Order: sequence, then C-alpha cells, then structure tokens
Amino acid sequence: MAEKMEDDELEFPGFPYQPYSIQIDFMKALYRSLDRGGVSMLESPTGTGKTLSIICSAVQWVLDRRQKEKLKIESELPNGNNEDKVGSDDEPEWMRSFVPSKDADLVKKKASKKKSGMEKYDKKRAYGISKGAVLSNVGKEENDGLDLNENEFLLEEYESEGEEGSVGGGGKSKRKGSRGDCSSSDDEDRNDGSDEEEVEEKDFKIFFCSRTHSQLSQFIEELRKTVFPGEINVVCLGSRKNLCINEDVLKHGNSGCINERCLELQKKKNNKVSKVKVLGVEGKIRRSKASSGCPMLRKQSLQKEFREEVSQQGALDIEDLVQLGKSLGTCPYYGSRSMIPAADLVVLPYQSLLSKSSRESLGLNLKRNIVIIDEAHNLADSLINMYDAKVTSFQLELLYSHIEKYFTRFQNLLGPGNRRYIQTLMVLSRAFLRSLCGDLGSADINGCQVEKDAVDSDNIFQTSVAINEFLFSLNIDNINLVKLLRYVKESNLIHKVSSYGEKITSLQKVSLLSENGESLAEGSILSSFRALVDILASLTHKDGDGRIIISKARSACHKPQGGTLKYVMLTGEKIFSEIVDQAHAVLLAGGTLQPIEETRERLFPWLPPNQLHFFSCGHIVPPQSILPISVSHGPSGQPFDFSYSTRSSSTTINELGLLLCNLVTVVPEGIVVFFSSFDYEEQVHDAWKASGILERLMKKKCVFREPRKNCDVELVLKEYKETIFRGVKQDVVVPYNGAILLAVVGGKVSEGINFSDGMGRCIVMVGLPYPSPSDIELMERVKYIESLGDKNYTKTSNWDDEHYTTRNVQASFSILRSCKRRGKDYYENLCMKAVNQSIGRAIRHVNDYAAILLVDRRYGSSDVSRISASHPTNKLPTWIKDSLVSTTSNYGEVHRLLHQFFKFNKKRGPQ
Repeated sequence: MAEKMEDDELEFPGFPYQPYSIQIDFMKALYRSLDRGGVSMLESPTGTGKTLSIICSAVQWVLDRRQKEKLKIESELPNGNNEDKVGSDDEPEWMRSFVPSKDADLVKKKASKKKSGMEKYDKKRAYGISKGAVLSNVGKEENDGLDLNENEFLLEEYESEGEEGSVGGGGKSKRKGSRGDCSSSDDEDRNDGSDEEEVEEKDFKIFFCSRTHSQLSQFIEELRKTVFPGEINVVCLGSRKNLCINEDVLKHGNSGCINERCLELQKKKNNKVSKVKVLGVEGKIRRSKASSGCPMLRKQSLQKEFREEVSQQGALDIEDLVQLGKSLGTCPYYGSRSMIPAADLVVLPYQSLLSKSSRESLGLNLKRNIVIIDEAHNLADSLINMYDAKVTSFQLELLYSHIEKYFTRFQNLLGPGNRRYIQTLMVLSRAFLRSLCGDLGSADINGCQVEKDAVDSDNIFQTSVAINEFLFSLNIDNINLVKLLRYVKESNLIHKVSSYGEKITSLQKVSLLSENGESLAEGSILSSFRALVDILASLTHKDGDGRIIISKARSACHKPQGGTLKYVMLTGEKIFSEIVDQAHAVLLAGGTLQPIEETRERLFPWLPPNQLHFFSCGHIVPPQSILPISVSHGPSGQPFDFSYSTRSSSTTINELGLLLCNLVTVVPEGIVVFFSSFDYEEQVHDAWKASGILERLMKKKCVFREPRKNCDVELVLKEYKETIFRGVKQDVVVPYNGAILLAVVGGKVSEGINFSDGMGRCIVMVGLPYPSPSDIELMERVKYIESLGDKNYTKTSNWDDEHYTTRNVQASFSILRSCKRRGKDYYENLCMKAVNQSIGRAIRHVNDYAAILLVDRRYGSSDVSRISASHPTNKLPTWIKDSLVSTTSNYGEVHRLLHQFFKFNKKRGPQ
C-alpha cells in the first residue's frame, strides 16, 4: 500500500502534453524499475508515445536521484557546509592533520603527473638519440641496400617476457621504446583543448541506444519537445560513415573502408621540423610540430568550439552535428566522442554500446549508470551478430602475399620476436587457405580465389565445425592466439605491412580495379588484415560459444574455387552479463517483447523469472479504430497457402492479385503489402504484369515497389506519400484513389518507417515469413537454443554435421522436426516477430485507424478454443489479437467488414 501511495505521488512535469493513462502507467513502471535496478523489460505498442514516456521518466528519475544524494551528503555535514567539516577550529589538531585537503591533493596529483610526464619525455628523448644513432649505422652497414625511406616500415623490437622462442609461452609482452624523432604538438594545439583537465563523470548517466541512425534522430526529435535539453548535457554518437565530413574519406563508400582510412590518417601525422637542438658534441634531436593527417582534426581550437556550440544548442541529432562540423571545418565524429564524459544523456547506436571493443574504444563507463535498449525485440540475435567474424579466400591470399613480401624484405633487420610472430601469421594464413582450397603448394597460393559467375549457387558447400575441432584439423592448436593477438595490437604490424604493400603496389604500377572501376588496393590490405584478426579473436572463445562455418565453392569442373571462413557466435549470455554487472539498471524497451522467456534464457539465464521485472500496456487507440482479419480464401474461393511449396503457383499468385483488385475499391488512400522476400515480391510483380492484374490495379491506385538499396527508399516513400495526399501522380493527369506500396518483411520499410494516417489505411501481410531453412547459421542457432536448459544435453552437435547447398533444405527440416520445444519456438518466433514489426507500422496515434489483413489460411481457425499456444495468432500483440476476426471460405464477409469499418471511421473523424 505504501508503494501504491508513492506511485500516486509521482509526477512527470517534463511531459509536454496531457499524458494518457497508459503513458502514466508506463512512466511509473520505468521509474520504479530504475529504483530497483537490475534488468527490466517494458513493452508499449508502437504509436503510444513510448519514446517520449521513456525520456520523461528516465531523465526525471536521474534528476530526482541526484538531488536526493546531494541532500543526503549535505545532511551528513555538521553545519551543512563542506568547508566546516575539514579544518574546523572545533576539531582537535590531530583530526585536522589527519583529514587531507582535497585541493592540496589535487595540486599534488597534478604536480606528480607533470613530473612523471617530464621524466618519460627525458627518457624518450635520450632513447631517441641513442636509437637514432643505431638506426643510422644499421642503414649504412646492415640493411643490405635498404632505402632510407623504408625505415618507416620497420617494426620496433618486440619481446615477450617468459618466452623462450615459443609462441605458445606465457608472460607479459614487452615493447621497446619509440624510435626516431621526438615530436610535440604546436602551441595552438596545446592551448586549445588538447591538454584540458579531465571532466569528472557524474553518476547515473543515461545511455540510450537503438538499432538505426534514423531511430536515434527520432529520439532526439522527441527529446526536443521537452524542457530537458536546457537542463542536461546531451550528445548523440554515430558511425564514421554518418558523421565524417572529409570528402576524400567518404568517397570510399564502404563503412569498413571509411573506418580504415580514418584510422590510417590518425597514424599519418604531419610533422614539420621546428627546431634542431644540439645535445653534447654529436647528439642532435629534432623537435617537430605534429598534427593529424586529417585536415578536419588539425586545429584543436575548432574541436573546442564545436563542443561549446553543441552544449549551447542543446539536443542535436546526427544531421545537425554534420552541419555544425561543416560550418566550423572540424570533425563531428571525434567532436561528439570528446563530449561523452560531460554528458548526462548519451544517444548511440547498438554497436557502440553492446560491443565490448566499441565501448572500450569510446571510453564508455557503465558503472552506476543506466542503459536503455530500445527496439529490443530481436536483441539476442542483434547482440551475437556483432561478434560474428568472416574472412574470404581472396583476403587470405592477398594478406599472405603481402606478409610474405614484407618478411622477405625485412627479415634480416627484424628481431627474433617479430620474426617469430610474423612467421606464425603466415602459417595460420596458409592453414586457413588449406581449409578452403585443399592442400596448397607454393604455386597454388595465388589461384584460390572465387571468380564471379564462375560458380553456381548450387555448388557452394557449407560445413559446420566446433572451434577445437577446427584447430585440431589444421594442426594449429598449439599456437597461443591470445599472445599473437596482443602482438598484432601492440606492434603496429597491420599498418606497417599495409603501408609497405601499398608502396610496392604503387611502385610496380599495379592497378587493382574492380569490375566497376573502383580501386581495390586502398583499404583492401587493411580490411583483409582486420578480417584475419577478427577470426583469430573468435577462435579464443570457448568451444561451445560458437561454430566455424566453412563455405567452399567449386566450379563446374569440380575444382576448388575458394570460399569463406565465418565464426558464428551462439551465446550472448557472457556478453550481456558484462553490461548488467556494471550498470545500475538495464531496461529493454519495445513494441513487442514477448515471449520474454526466450530472451531471459538466451541473455540472462542466471536471473530467476520472479526477479525479472516485466511491464506491458495496451494501445491508446479505441477498439473501433482497428480491424484485424485473417483471410483464408480469396474472392474466387481459392485457399491462400503461401508455404514454400505452393506459393509460386500461378493460381495462388493470381488469387492474391484478385484480392488486391477488390481492396482498391474499398480501401481509401494507402495500402502497404508485405512479402516474405525481395525475390518473391519480384516474382509476384512480374506475374501480375504479364496477366494484366497490375494494369487493373493501376487504374485505381498507383503502385510503388520497395527498392533493394536502402539509399533509394526515401525517394520512393516521398513519391508514395505525395501520390496519396495529392491524389494525382506528378506529371500524370490520371487521378488515383491513393497508392499501393509493395514492401518486404525485414526490409527498411518494415523497420522503423511510420505509415500513419493515409499512408497506411490497410496493411496486407502475405503469408508467414519464416526464415530460409537452408541458412546453416540459423540452423546452428536453432540447435544451440534447443539445448538450453536441458541438463542431459551435453553438446550442441547432437545432430550429425551436414553438408549444405543453397537448395538442399532437407537436413534443415530434419533438424526442425527433431526439435522438441525451444528450437522450434525460436524458429516460429522469428517469423511472428517479423510479422508484428511489419503490421505495427500502422496506427501511430490516438486518432489513427487502419485495417490489417493476415492473408494465409494458417492464420485462421474455425474453432478458437482449440488454438494451441504455438498458433501464429497467439503470438500477435494483445491489442491486435483481442480484436482479430477469423474468416472461413467466405470472402464476401471480409469485403463487408472493410466497407463498414472505413465508412464508420470516415464519419467519426478526428476526436
């Protein structure tokens, strides 16, 4: 009862409108979840103001909590004054001497830090002189004709403590000091932000993450509606591809290449000699001015100005940050990263928060902070997908070639540690190539890659093996991969080999061009090295945490044509526990989070079900604003069965076309039709075009199609919207009664695009979009999930390993049939989560209304009481399931219900 009274006392003054009752309930549930801490799941249907409710409740809790702690600290002081507690005349002398002055400590700490820095500089300077002399001698006597310009490609000597010539040994790595000139930043850089004092991070910082950049922009838009941007510090993070303003970097197009080019520019400092100081008789040291190789990072003063502007302007989304960066001529990517310590609210994509390496790179501290993960309906799969790794035979071949050239050129100048590790990388590269292309001789190493169009999809064979089995089969189980990875990270080998390889390629005037004329040389060596490192890191996981997928391609003459090695992570428990253990609270939010038991078993099985806080609320729209119907038969009485074996029949496709021809006569404005895949959508569209159905549809509504490329979606949606609300397509005099959009489940349209009002008066879901059973990675996850919670299940490979081709699905169906519960439920849940995500694009506010047609006889049932828990309709959101109308063979009933529904809502109008 006391808790109920506290709930009644809760107020959320930051909410910009009069909240609905379900919004108040949601905000109170979130507030109490933050009070308790731990893991909570909060479900609120799309279109109910979920984002605004999250903002107003979470930020309010942080402000309240900080105020309580401030008052608590003040109340513990004798006179409510911190200065009176330390050094008060009322205290005995021994206590005043015992309690240190905080300011004195700070001064002492800074002085110590400065002294330590000077000592390091003196040691580095002295080492640079002696090492420089040694290098000059090496260049004259021992380099076997080494060009002095190639000194930059030499690795520093590397030792590993406790290691006597074996990569498998233990001990810590030991890297010798830097070689070459001693550089220092110029005065402008030092005085304009590069040496700023560290900002003390506050407790209970909020990290809000979502899957896409567009969803993060929507969050910022909702945040601006509140008063909080003026009360808290907000920073929005994004990828380099979305925030970079250096055109020379952006032209690479691919995200991986953009990342590599950016990092490469950070390595390439522009050094200008400013002074040559004489030390002793012969010793000289050159002091240089160092600035970033990227022109957008050369002036720290502009980075400081960028931070000040963001702080003054409040909540800025990614597009705003890009525009600000362009206007100032400084990098918004690194500018926003530098604001993390002072921020109260950090808005960032999934990858930046959920990936451990990304968190470490960004310096994110989750301790005593709040993590809110939005759109969490597929969190487990999204999380483990981040830890997948893949390397191709082309990358391995390219990498081996460049490492071999580097080693041949510099082996006489490399120390034993460097030689040993480089040779180990060559051994591993050859072993991986051997697993893809069979036994290789030295003459075969360059002929392993797959040629485009040389291999039919039916000739791609896939095998799944455990980590240990893979290592043993290649006889590389005795290599200490942890030490090898540490060496690669600390030695700067990647950039040395890549830079040398690029120089050799340019000197030999070798042109590596793709079929589109794009350069393959730039970034390809780096990306190949990164891919190998990712695979090696994956092999350090526990044997049961994932599987190695070996994909081999063969030509028509059955000769090996290369392939791909891929590591598939299966468990997210350890990954997620690292977040939960640090954070004060972790909140999973979404429109449809059920079934929650699957999420609990996969991400936090250690948490008892009764300690998992779950809250779900209804929809804000009244029942008369939604009409969900399961349509089992078409207008001519043909049953709708879109299972894999029957969906391609001309009868089924034509019957679907007749359904659409009827719908355009009764449904106003926009109709969105969801298909299971792009290939099937294309098949249906072509069949309708040939039969004349498409022409019939175009007489009533203009037909649009979702493009395969995400970059083209915005333009199509713009034309779709304009056609609906203007009634006339541009440059066409034929009037249209709205439009039809043919979309794809899992495409961009189904993920985060809002079809409010006339853009989505009717949503048509064609069939049940089960994922392809020929996907070996999916089947490995199904087998793993089936094993969860089964004490008698000893390992993930109880099923015999199968060899797969792209069209051989019998092995997959065998696996699914052998699943008793968890694996089968997971496969079915993937389908229904995709359905729920797609049909949730409609009904975006309280005055909205729409019809939802589930077109397939598997959605229907003549006896509702006999519907099992695994039936598709039982996995629909409650607000849809409670209003679902199940029809039999009478399509006339469907048409009548639609006519009445739209007539009623048109008369009702906005409330």
